[in-house]
Amino acid sequence: MLIREATADDWPHIWPFWHRIVAAAETYAWDPDTSEEAARALWMSPAKRVYVAEDETGAVVGSAYLTPNYGGPAARIANAGFMVDPDQGGRGIGRALAEHILAEAEAQGYRGMVFNAVVETNPAVELWTSLGFTILGTVPDAFDHPRHGPVGLHIMYKAL
Repeated sequence: MLIREATADDWPHIWPFWHRIVAAAETYAWDPDTSEEAARALWMSPAKRVYVAEDETGAVVGSAYLTPNYGGPAARIANAGFMVDPDQGGRGIGRALAEHILAEAEAQGYRGMVFNAVVETNPAVELWTSLGFTILGTVPDAFDHPRHGPVGLHIMYKAL
């Protein structure tokens, strides 16, 4: 699997799984009706370093971004977002993207990474804890999950 910086030409390959994941309203606190234009501006923002994972055929099967979570004197704490094509789950793509982004964050001088809103029922919570993230706190009943009803949002952190 190749993980590389994304280009503008990658967006048409990211959008189908981005839309599918956000529209499912199970793991991201973004509007399920986000338009493609708004999604592109959100994910491919110039403030973010965006990466894609390609499989052995060159198909884009996942994407992640790295960005400062805060500004000014707190800009050395990173934030990241990850999406893997749901049809490609279970192949280690999420872990490979996470390890790549963590290494990039450290190389870029970040001191830590925070996730502001990890849905507590998201299977990725297990991945994040296996990579050394801790749950700093949980905002109870903050997310209306379509199958589980109101669930919490974890705030997770890892020192780099």
